[in-house]
Amino acid sequence: MPLSMARAGEINIIKKVGGKTETRKFLENLGFIIGGQVIVVSDIGGNMIVNVKESRVAINKELANKIMIEGEVL
Repeated sequence: MPLSMARAGEINIIKKVGGKTETRKFLENLGFIIGGQVIVVSDIGGNMIVNVKESRVAINKELANKIMIEGEVL
């Protein structure tokens, strides 16, 4: 499912980063790497603040839809 559908506080694993080459590189530079963990901190109107690689990153809904995740990890 896309990251935009994740709930706050869940630990998720990144399975795929989609989009054009420039978009994928941009997201990878922010820390969105396949196999990495991502936690949604807050979701306000589709814009999200997430923890990825020990950093907080703000992304819009369009970018969040390009990041595919696996459900909550226990």
